[in-house]
Amino acid sequence: MSSQPSFNAPASRRTMPFEKSYPQGVQWDTGMTPATMVDLFDESVRKHGTRTAVTFMGKSYTYKQLNRMAGSFAASLQQRGIRTGDRVGICMPNNPYYLVAYYGALKAGATVVNFNPLYADDEMTHLVKDSGAKLMVTLNLPQIQPRLEKLLGKTQLEAVISGDFADLLPKGKARLLRTINGTVDGTQKIFGKMAAGIGKWRDGKGIPALCNTRRGREVLSLADMLEYGPHYHRPYITPNHTAVLQYTGGTTGIPKAAMLSHANLAANVRQTAAWFSAERNTNEAQRVLAVLPFFHVFSMTVQMNLSLHMGDELVLMQPAPKLDPKAVLQTMQDHGINIFAGVPDLYKKLIETLGTTSYDLSALKTCVSGAAPLPEQTWNGWKSATGVEIIEGYGLSETSPLVAANPLAGKKKLNSIGLPVPLTEVKIAKIDFPDESVGIKVEGEICLRGPQIMQGYWNRPDETAKVMDKDGYFHTGDVGYIDEDGYIFIVDRIKDMVIVNGFKAFPRHVEDAIMKHPAVAEVIVMGVPDDEKGEAVKAFIVLKPDQKVSAEELNAFLKDKLAHYEQPKPKHIEFRAELPKTMIGKPDRKALKAEEKAKSDAPKA
Repeated sequence: MSSQPSFNAPASRRTMPFEKSYPQGVQWDTGMTPATMVDLFDESVRKHGTRTAVTFMGKSYTYKQLNRMAGSFAASLQQRGIRTGDRVGICMPNNPYYLVAYYGALKAGATVVNFNPLYADDEMTHLVKDSGAKLMVTLNLPQIQPRLEKLLGKTQLEAVISGDFADLLPKGKARLLRTINGTVDGTQKIFGKMAAGIGKWRDGKGIPALCNTRRGREVLSLADMLEYGPHYHRPYITPNHTAVLQYTGGTTGIPKAAMLSHANLAANVRQTAAWFSAERNTNEAQRVLAVLPFFHVFSMTVQMNLSLHMGDELVLMQPAPKLDPKAVLQTMQDHGINIFAGVPDLYKKLIETLGTTSYDLSALKTCVSGAAPLPEQTWNGWKSATGVEIIEGYGLSETSPLVAANPLAGKKKLNSIGLPVPLTEVKIAKIDFPDESVGIKVEGEICLRGPQIMQGYWNRPDETAKVMDKDGYFHTGDVGYIDEDGYIFIVDRIKDMVIVNGFKAFPRHVEDAIMKHPAVAEVIVMGVPDDEKGEAVKAFIVLKPDQKVSAEELNAFLKDKLAHYEQPKPKHIEFRAELPKTMIGKPDRKALKAEEKAKSDAPKA
């Protein structure tokens, strides 16, 4: 482990009100020596080598097996000339090869760059160029691999490393999948019941097609790299080396990559472990269902890295374009899942399914929600259906991500993101005068300082300077306040704030008011141009099945709940069958903004 000095807990934290609310067994000013993610992984392998690390579609891998594969991959990367600081991209859905590529690249000293397989071609090209990735690891799926191959010769990308999906399956299923993919159309009918044994792709296309993984110098076989990799030699890696480039989703502008060091990620794993292990026997392995994609920072830390640090078993589901709530609940039941993390929209769909079908979820102990605000009705609905309370947390790509969460045991406050996790400082700054702090229950910008805060934005010192102040605080762009017990509440995003005739309207506040109407299922509120007032508040609403309400009726309902400038006028209330969602099920405000911009930019008839 690194001999660098420990992170020091500042004396100023004694004035923070959260101390009296801190959960028993969790120490805010815990000592923490900076470490690398390789240190943490190697430590888990030593402690839990024979335990199951990951299970996928009927095949499991122990910690020792996973480590051998990661070591072979690291050695093969080194043989190809990868050195400390070189960038290696990963672009694939959750599967065991993701873990191999992630930890193998880190072992080789490389910086991992996370890519969403659903990026548009232009966006993928831009991010590959921006990151300077030399190699890209993927699966031999026709939805992904051919698109990455097109980048060879157009970018600095030297090769695509392709893992064979069939290699991840038990031998019988793998043989069947390869046979089907090597035959003429119609073979799926012949195999019928046998084919059902490996599951469906769940996008209506049946069994997945496979690409060739052995194509020459520019498309490499991951299997060959794992089998024939020479002996691994650990390079010089320090906690300060950048471990991951995590591109921010953002709502506007060009995505930026947060540089997360080994120290950032390792600290956040330990902070998260301290918070969520206070009520568990750490000597017993837990089964963790990971349905959120590892390329998203929430899942990368709270599911993948944390689970491996704790010696738990990661249960992964077959990749699918959309999560099937029934399949998720069935997997929970079949594997006796103890820990689950999701986003509010997924919990909502699971609650709806539990209302019509029964599942045994008695093994479930801990449920976590993040990435979007958790509605009170969802929290109540999940507790009623399962008996388990959802723990809401908060984080960003720039913070590795976790900075705050409600405690497992003790007071939980609905609509609050909870208390700061160990070694995390929070201040609320005036929006118009960011160098000044505000008091208890006064709204301002949430600013954070701690060992998990990013090094800065990749190749964007100008953007880094905008969010990091002279005292080392990261300015989140979120508006919120701290109450008398130290719990943090988010009001909205500064950039989403709507200025109506000089008055500030916060979309989240408007959304909360609209959600109180019994006919409303979902809503997104945003600002739109207005000739008279500069901006106006607009609401995009999905109603519950068999419910009806007019824009005028809704406007009347909101009259005593919102100020006049906050209320969306009937002409700015748009009812929809569904709202756009991101890959992880988060309401996609960015997509709606793009729609509205296209409307305003369109030539007038």
